[in-house]
Amino acid sequence: MPFDSIIDDLVKQGWSLQQNSLPESLIQELITESYRRAAQGLLTPAGVGRAQELTVRDTIRGDSIHWLEHGQATCTDAYLEHMEALRVTLNQAFFLGLEDFECHMALYPPGSFYKTHVDRFRDDDSRTVTAVTYLNSNWTSEDGGLMRLYLSDGAAQDIPPLAGNLAVFMSADRPHEVLPTQRERLALTGWFKRRSCNPLPL
Repeated sequence: MPFDSIIDDLVKQGWSLQQNSLPESLIQELITESYRRAAQGLLTPAGVGRAQELTVRDTIRGDSIHWLEHGQATCTDAYLEHMEALRVTLNQAFFLGLEDFECHMALYPPGSFYKTHVDRFRDDDSRTVTAVTYLNSNWTSEDGGLMRLYLSDGAAQDIPPLAGNLAVFMSADRPHEVLPTQRERLALTGWFKRRSCNPLPL
């Protein structure tokens, strides 16, 4: 995995796209595991907001998710270990104080999307770096489902959700959206987190 390329990209432009970011065998295992969980009904409709304000609004986002935890499956453990290595590298390069990585499987059915948003909550600044790994084989332009990043210069960067593509960007600085997909679209979406400076009152 070219972590050096990720670091260089983040320094230069605040985002990175790496192709073939995982071994093909691990990608296939993750695809199989994701659809196994979907078939078992483990994925639930994703919401917007957080805590007591969390609501399911399919006019904003239409994916269903399942959170990854250590010990669920060998392939997801391998993925989390891979992200742990990236967490260490990010801390060494940028002194970000990243302490944790949270991640879920996200499955978008045909016709679904996710409107423009940023990944950091207004009342919680712990999400610092976003990392999205895509798990869609043989994706074509006709399939839609691009992630569109809005850059600081006003331009937009479209990222295809092709299996093995890894997108990394700063969570607070990159508004983005998922354009409508024409087929099922699968991703592992995660965030490297630091200790929040604005914890919710108890």
